[in-house]
Amino acid sequence: MRHHHRTLRLLGSLLLVTMGVSVTGAAPAAEASPTPLDRVIPAPASVAPGGSPYRITRGTHIRVDDSRETRRIGEYLARILRPSTGYRLPVTAQGTGGIRLRLAAGPFGAEGYRLDSGRKGVTITAAEPAGLFHGVQTLRQLLPAAVEKDSVQPGPWLLAGGTVTDTPRYGWRGAMLDVSRHFFPVDQVKRYVDQLALYKINKLHLHLSDDQGWRIAVDSWPRLATYGGSTEVGGGPGGFYTKADYKEIVRYAASRYLEVVPEIDMPGHTNAALASYAELNCDGVAPPLYTGTEVGFSSLCAGKEVTYDFVEDVIRELAALTPGRYLHIGGDEAHSTSHGDYVKFMDRVQPIVAKYGKTVVGWHQLTGAIPSRGALAQYWGLDGTSAEEKAQVVKAAQNGTGLILSPADRVYLDMKYTKETPLGLSWAGYVEVRRSYDWDPGAYLPGVPGGAVKGVEAPMWSETLESSGQIEYMAFPRLPGVAELGWSSAASHDWERYKGRLAAQGERWDALGIEWYRSPQVPWGSGGR
Repeated sequence: MRHHHRTLRLLGSLLLVTMGVSVTGAAPAAEASPTPLDRVIPAPASVAPGGSPYRITRGTHIRVDDSRETRRIGEYLARILRPSTGYRLPVTAQGTGGIRLRLAAGPFGAEGYRLDSGRKGVTITAAEPAGLFHGVQTLRQLLPAAVEKDSVQPGPWLLAGGTVTDTPRYGWRGAMLDVSRHFFPVDQVKRYVDQLALYKINKLHLHLSDDQGWRIAVDSWPRLATYGGSTEVGGGPGGFYTKADYKEIVRYAASRYLEVVPEIDMPGHTNAALASYAELNCDGVAPPLYTGTEVGFSSLCAGKEVTYDFVEDVIRELAALTPGRYLHIGGDEAHSTSHGDYVKFMDRVQPIVAKYGKTVVGWHQLTGAIPSRGALAQYWGLDGTSAEEKAQVVKAAQNGTGLILSPADRVYLDMKYTKETPLGLSWAGYVEVRRSYDWDPGAYLPGVPGGAVKGVEAPMWSETLESSGQIEYMAFPRLPGVAELGWSSAASHDWERYKGRLAAQGERWDALGIEWYRSPQVPWGSGGR
């Protein structure tokens, strides 16, 4: 019976269309206007509007260079556009016109691109595949939000005429996901990766170990995962990634041009490891598994040689699984480790990371030791962090340590928006959308050389988060603003203009099935106009 009603509706719709009546109530195609080229997030470096728009039609082809990467990006674009347009959109190396993806020399760097749009077609040009992929994200945002839906929509599918020329401000535009406090299976991580890619995020930092859970299989220390990974905050079942699982996350992230940065937090935040192996404790006694949320009580034993055997085994196995350049060794809130032991520990551990071909990343407390040459320190302090602690970070930056900026009262995505927010924490204060956007990474820590700031990262700690919907509610609408801080020039940062562009994103998140917070600071429903 349901099929019969659907057939009658379809016949009725076709009759109305032949009579010139709009089924959806949308404006006729002739009256539709494309999204202006400057309405995307992150804000492009340069926009030159002009000329006629391009219309995607049943006859549109996606034309690619004869390279595997370009073809793969073309197929990715086709998979996005086909369900909503209903068009075949064949990916081909033949012909002219349509949507063209091409690699060519130019002033694009590793991630920049140029998008040229006119009546006859759209061409995205980049020097590297990552640039083409970022250009595709711009193309997505220039199409109506309904393009993200998984069923046929009425269109029209217009792309404004003109040229976008774009390169990022910073090379590190990251998002961290804490899979230790609560475990998130591979498919949930992939879902977040797709959301990050839309805003040109290029680093996925995975917090793989903490007091409440160890989340990566280590063959030489198997109880880390099977026992240390058997719980989570609140006492749930926990879980861990097999090596195959982790490789799949790395592969999927790479297909979206995100580099995975794995983190094993140490010497603190290590109760899951200490509970798994008694010999890692100074007294040789394993503590019970922990499911609370307090911090600072656990520590690896800096004075025992087995500690460094353990660390080397873990780093060796994790480095072998990780094609990216970086390995994060944590280093924060080691309150149960004396300063002398902390320095000794970091002096021993940092060379192990280098031995296996990786660059050290640590939380900014690493600057209390001696950061290795080329190391990056991730600053998570607050506006109100002590001058002494800030000075320590600034001095390290002046001595060559690169900085990733993640100020907790700006870009920790697990902070509540307001006191009424049902999820998240508030130890760093309440972080509404404007506060998360309205700062300049290049000027945030006075005295830091300009070249020392490598970028920004938005951490998502999961003490209170158990599902993809909850992750999304805390990430959106703040995440796109952090992405813009990392990509767009400082001169383009303007809250009044940004909130209009952000307002237009809500309809896209709805189309993608993303759960999000309707901040009263943003004029949602205005279409960003």
